[in-house]
Amino acid sequence: MSQSNTKRILLKISGEQLAGDFEGGIDPKTGLWLAQQLKLVFEHNIEIVIVVGGGNFARGSRLAGHGIKRVTADHIGMLGTMMNALALTDIFENNNLPTRCLSSIFAEQVAEPFIHRLANKHLEKGRIVIIAGGIGRPFLTTDTAAVSLALELNCQVVLKATKVNGIFDKDPEKYPEAVKINKMTFAQAVEDRNIKVMDKAALGLAMEYKLPIIVLDAMKDRSLYKTIVTESIEGTIVS
Repeated sequence: MSQSNTKRILLKISGEQLAGDFEGGIDPKTGLWLAQQLKLVFEHNIEIVIVVGGGNFARGSRLAGHGIKRVTADHIGMLGTMMNALALTDIFENNNLPTRCLSSIFAEQVAEPFIHRLANKHLEKGRIVIIAGGIGRPFLTTDTAAVSLALELNCQVVLKATKVNGIFDKDPEKYPEAVKINKMTFAQAVEDRNIKVMDKAALGLAMEYKLPIIVLDAMKDRSLYKTIVTESIEGTIVS
């Protein structure tokens, strides 16, 4: 927890969500919506860390092959997260949300380097911190990076934004009869092969350090506010 004893949360957003109405790239309207939703949270003295994915631009696991090495493909994916982080930083700042973009990959011309003390200083000064580049290493997803960074920055919870409002016993987009699960243990989430909302390495790391994860639909109006501020949890809590 930060020195001011303020609640600190980490929000993980996928690149696909930021594409909004587009097939790829970033939809500024989606960024604006997110800024408006986070403003409701930010006004209650909540410190916010955001980790963005890059799947709307490039996904390393899909690019690898046909001459492209997996390490190179993952580096391309990290650059995709950088583009999302830069766009969101501008959108947030334009909507009176003080924001800083930090990067886990070397990109000093466009973003500050991710340094533990620097990130903490920004948060304590009342700025949202958006982290690009995941954890800066190949073979690790931005989900795993989100949990690792949440632990490093002493966040009390990870909010994993998805297209549906929580975890279901099977894919609700394929099976209309799918049943939502409001609470589950880490052991259940790791062992159940049908749970694919977050990768198992991320869940395992959170389980080891007892860091709760809430899976929710961040694009549902006031979902973030209800979950973080009023603690009437939208979605599914894994703990």
